Amino acid sequence: MRPFDTKAFAPAIGWARKHERQISALSLAGGFAFDSFTFGRIDHAVTQAVFIIYLLAAGIAIAVLHVLESRPDGKKPSDKTRTILVAITQFALGCLLSGFCVFYIRSASLTSSWPFLLAMAAIFIGNEYMRRYHARLVFAALLFFFALYSYAIFLVPVAIGRIGRIPFLASGILAVVVFFFYMQALARLGHERYRGARMQVFAGMILITLFLNVAYFFRVLPPLPLVLTEAGIYHDVKRAGAGFLAAAEVEPPEWQALFGTHPILHIQKGDRLYLYSAVFAPRGLHTQIVHDWQWLDPNKGWVSQQRVPIAIVGGREDGFRYYTTKRSPRPGQWQVNIQTFDGRAVGRVRFAVEEQAVPPETTTKPLK
Repeated sequence: MRPFDTKAFAPAIGWARKHERQISALSLAGGFAFDSFTFGRIDHAVTQAVFIIYLLAAGIAIAVLHVLESRPDGKKPSDKTRTILVAITQFALGCLLSGFCVFYIRSASLTSSWPFLLAMAAIFIGNEYMRRYHARLVFAALLFFFALYSYAIFLVPVAIGRIGRIPFLASGILAVVVFFFYMQALARLGHERYRGARMQVFAGMILITLFLNVAYFFRVLPPLPLVLTEAGIYHDVKRAGAGFLAAAEVEPPEWQALFGTHPILHIQKGDRLYLYSAVFAPRGLHTQIVHDWQWLDPNKGWVSQQRVPIAIVGGREDGFRYYTTKRSPRPGQWQVNIQTFDGRAVGRVRFAVEEQAVPPETTTKPLK
């Protein structure tokens, strides 16, 4: 039998090295797209198991490399061993960050959460392009802490069936406690290397904690684990068996072709408008959302006309369904903010209202 000839692959390997940045970018985009389609509900056991496996893989790879790098100079790990462990760390953290981005984007209202989403995307991309820094304990440990904290923000609300300040603060405490014991384990496995990095790790941990808390209390952190699955403004909404039917105004084709055009609803005096929303929440979660109907005052800006609290219960695949109504809305620009009870944006519906003498043409639309 002829020995395996690696020279045949030399052109392909050379091409791959030459185009490493482009391949990395395509892999980054492809991996994110793959996660977007494959990650299911946040409360599924498989989803939680995948996150835990990635956390364990990253934590173990960082610890093993730390032990090997703590050896005397003559017994340091080989470049091959170091490369393998760094690759495992980077892969596991990259998968975690990609999964977090998927769920944050699903939950986010871009109008209010874009600064946090931009920062999250920057951390995700930075993980992919800073491979050589993964061999450094400070960099790897802080990325691991960020991933651990981000996962705790998902886990605690799902586990206790509540969202709000107390669950969020509990998530932070859980992440800090687990990371503290992890760093204590690293200290025992390689004290000198740990001692040289501990102050930087401690300072970085404080900064990450501040960043996530500022994002939460300034309401730019998405309202995880809630996700707006459907929302719309209609002339009528009524239950039909297990579903709902809506009377939607027929828009001219040229209006529908304009990207970003808000619908215009034509009403007669005394008519009602209906805001329908479906909000996904994990099984067992009980919370409250609000439909905040706002009219654009030419002098004062957006002015709340009515706020309707809605108690929702999680578990339904397509979200908890509810609608609120507004009688005789005045002509002009309107929006309905769909928010958590503490004002965190779940979604928004924008539209305009015009009065006319004849009833508008409508069509029946089934709602999920």
